[in-house]
Amino acid sequence: MADRKHVVIVGAGFGGVRLAKELAKENVRITLVDRHNYHLFQPLLYQVTTAVLSPAEIAYPTREFFKNFKNVEFFLAKATGVDQARRVLQTDHGEISYDYLVLSAGGTTNFFGNASVERNSYAMKTLQEAITLRSHIVHEFERASKKTAPAQTDERRRHLNFVIVGGGATGIEMAGAMVELFSIFKKEFHSLDFNEVNVTLLEAMGSVLPMVPPDLQQHTIDVLRKKGVNVRLNTAVTGYDGNDLTLKDGEVIPTKTVIWAAGVRAQDFIKDCGGEVDRAGRVIVEENLLVKGSDRVFAIGDCASFMHGDMKRPLPTVAPVATQEAVQVKQNIMALIAGKTPDQLGKFVYHDLGAMATIGKGEAVMNGPMPVLGFNLKASGFFAWIAWMFVHLIRLAGKYSDFTVSVKWIWNFFFGTRVARIILSKME
Repeated sequence: MADRKHVVIVGAGFGGVRLAKELAKENVRITLVDRHNYHLFQPLLYQVTTAVLSPAEIAYPTREFFKNFKNVEFFLAKATGVDQARRVLQTDHGEISYDYLVLSAGGTTNFFGNASVERNSYAMKTLQEAITLRSHIVHEFERASKKTAPAQTDERRRHLNFVIVGGGATGIEMAGAMVELFSIFKKEFHSLDFNEVNVTLLEAMGSVLPMVPPDLQQHTIDVLRKKGVNVRLNTAVTGYDGNDLTLKDGEVIPTKTVIWAAGVRAQDFIKDCGGEVDRAGRVIVEENLLVKGSDRVFAIGDCASFMHGDMKRPLPTVAPVATQEAVQVKQNIMALIAGKTPDQLGKFVYHDLGAMATIGKGEAVMNGPMPVLGFNLKASGFFAWIAWMFVHLIRLAGKYSDFTVSVKWIWNFFFGTRVARIILSKME
């Protein structure tokens, strides 16, 4: 017991949980550190925000994963830094010594240094942010319903104008889901003119969903526009004061709701872990996933910057990257324990599993190798939507979530029911 090597893993996301599961089968001690006591299925956060799902259906108690593995301990704390010389992880609840450390802390919203946007817009990377945004959206309709006088038209429309910034998967999925939510509101808010309700999607680049081919990008735009979303490309944001969103060309959009889905960066503490970081704060790793300059600290997932060979940019911040890296790190840690040196460790090679995004009920796009389905595939429409649901269901943690989420998706498809639109904050 006492001579077993101690592996500390920071972060109970996709990579951290997968790594802990892999190492749990070995003769090592594992401490999994996270500031939350649950594993969050982030790809479905937007469905909590738009009242399709409840929080408990996309969050799974971390300790439940390891109840049958006595060599795994969970430590509820916020990591604050690493002292590599002393081999300790620093947290807000004390220090944890390690033999090997793996940084898998995930990412957070990247506002690209725009302080006004960061201060006044809504992010959607955590469960708390999704719940807060859900309450805010419902509040805006309640506020607008109280301002029906002609003199209040401008203010009412400001409440009913919703802007999403970012044309990646999160922005696309959020835009489609919001329009469908508002179609339910249309039956309930009898005093409102829903011609005044607007959903705008802004993208600074010339296309959406950069991970899929141009024809699927255009299909996505066409579907969103058909649903009533105002999709605007080559449109950059310069500021937001909580009432007016300012664009690079000087245009001002009056709105009380800006949802920022335009970028991801590493958690702040990653820069204090003794490694070199890139522009997004992600720690630079070698091909064996060791933090550059270290012989026992690894990094995987959203907080790691892996760029080797002929790669033009780091690997994307998606779950398959983190889980595949976790498998390689497990092998490399066991190799180090067996006496191998860092230069003898296996090099990580990413196997692209393809990309997919849903645009709303019955609509999605998908492209690339799909091992789950057994062949390469590029598709859109209903078939892609079914495939998207299947892939996300098998990645959810727990049979309870698999059952309840699938039932809610089917129920929502046929009846459009969104019972989770409960306001949890007081209306000002």
